[in-house]
Formats: sequence, C-alpha cells, structure tokens
Amino acid sequence: MSLRADLNADGGRSASDPAEFFRTPEFLEAEGVTHTLAVHGAVPPLLLPVIVRPIEGSDRLDAISPYGYPGASVVPPAPPEPTDVNWSATGLVSLFVRDRIGGGTCFAGGTERAQVHIADPRLESGVRKRLREQIRRNERRGWRVGAEPGPQAEPEDVRAFELAYGETMARTGASGRYLYDSSYFASLLTSPTAWLLLAGLEGEEPGAGAIVVASDHHLHYFLGGTRDAALADSPMKNLFAAMTSLAGELGLRLHLGGGVEEGDSLDAFKRGFANAAESFVTHEIVCDGAAYEELSAGRPTAPDGFFPAYRAPG
Repeated sequence: MSLRADLNADGGRSASDPAEFFRTPEFLEAEGVTHTLAVHGAVPPLLLPVIVRPIEGSDRLDAISPYGYPGASVVPPAPPEPTDVNWSATGLVSLFVRDRIGGGTCFAGGTERAQVHIADPRLESGVRKRLREQIRRNERRGWRVGAEPGPQAEPEDVRAFELAYGETMARTGASGRYLYDSSYFASLLTSPTAWLLLAGLEGEEPGAGAIVVASDHHLHYFLGGTRDAALADSPMKNLFAAMTSLAGELGLRLHLGGGVEEGDSLDAFKRGFANAAESFVTHEIVCDGAAYEELSAGRPTAPDGFFPAYRAPG
C-alpha cells in the first residue's frame, strides 16, 4: 500500500464533524486550526485537523493537533505506520498528533502520555464514600448545580464561568496556553455538543463552573474552575457528580482527565470519582529526518517526552 500525505489550507474543514466536539467547526476555529492533513492510500483515508506553525529561526514548518483529543476523522481498522507514509508533499519537519480517548488510534504505535480517569455510568459507581458524604454536606448547605446546553447558555452564566476559571488559572499560575479570552468560550459554547454547568449556593452567584463536551462516545470534562471565595466548600465535587449524571442521561462515559502529573493531588481527586481508565496516546512523527536533526543540533536537551526536540524550552 502506497501512503502519501498532503496539506489543505482549509482551516480543518475537511476533517470536521459537527457531532464530535473535538472536530467541530466551532472548536477548530477557536483553536486556530489552519489545515487538514490528509493521508491518502489509507483505508479509509485519514483526515486530521492541524495547526501549521513556522519554526523560529528557519524557513521550515511543523504541525500540531489542536488541544484536547481530536485524533483523525476515522479510526482505521489497521492504523498505518507513520514511517510508511511519504510526508514530502506536506513540507513539514514534524507532526505531533493528539489522539482520541478510547476506541483505537489513527496511527500505529504512539506514546501513552497518561492513564486518564473514566466514570462509566453503566458500571458500579466509583465515587469514594468520603466524597459522597462531602457532596451531600454541600447539598444540605444549599449548593445546587445547574446544566444548560452551550448554545442556550445565558451571557451572565458564561461570565460567571469565566470568573471562576480565571481565578483558578491565576491561583495555579497557569501558562499562557490556558488563558483564554471571552471569544474563545463563546465559540466553544455555540457548539450543540457542549454544556455549561454552574454550582452555587441558593440565592448567590455561582462559585464554580465547568464546560463539558461530547466527542467520540465520551462526555469530556474540558475546562473548569472555582472562585477563591468558594474554595472552602470545594463545590467542584458537586459538579463532578452532576457531570456523571449528565453522562448517564446522554448514554456516554465521562472522561475526567488526569492530573498535571500522575499521582498529584488533582489526579487523586479525579480518581476518587472514577471506575475505569483509558489511555491518552500521542504520536510524535518526524516527517523530514535531515531537517529535524539539523534544527535540533545544539539545542538544550529536551525533557523526557518533549517533542519536537528543537522546540525544547531554554
């Protein structure tokens, strides 16, 4: 089988799917996707939304999947080996692909980046007893969670979410990659595959919020945050319980994600709601070996798992 790849500067439209959030036109636009990468000769053909980027200090380009878990337009029954693909027509030095959660990969091999936590409503609940008690305590204190489809989200609700998310990012010292403006949230929530959940004390402004999205047989916890003033009650517990209920109503598994690092406090918190796990796999593809080596020469040693090496910090 002869496999060849090319790029189409269509903003990812050829790879889009209005029913799967991480490939919806709304998400691809919000993420600044520039091209569809097509692998011809695969059965069926693979179409991947990608962001093509100039490589600083050179006249070369590389590409990366948008944030999240977009993978490709299909999961092939026999995923191709990246080394079997002729990448020359793309002009890319390298390609970094974030694959789907569960259900197979778009390319053979890949790197397991993490075991992410799943709450499957079809299985016995995995919520720890202590968490259940804390959720009920918050309910007795008046905490309530409301959910609304993204396109129906009221402007004041979106603003409440932005405040909770912004305070969380400031508190945790998040990198610029996770600092979004209002237009980003507005674009996400125009998709019918997105929901906005808010938690608040009765009669008061929301103290926490989350955006969850449906894609590839999962409801994904995508973004969330808690106001500084609400931290003592930790209403995110109630939001996670509500997400699990929503996933059950939709007939989907809830993907909770993991921590910043395996075993950290965020990872442990999410594990407390889980009853299953899935692999998060990425593909680190060198499209032009000579150019990759030239660009990487003399660069600082890349941290373990960092790709491409020529973009290593420092």
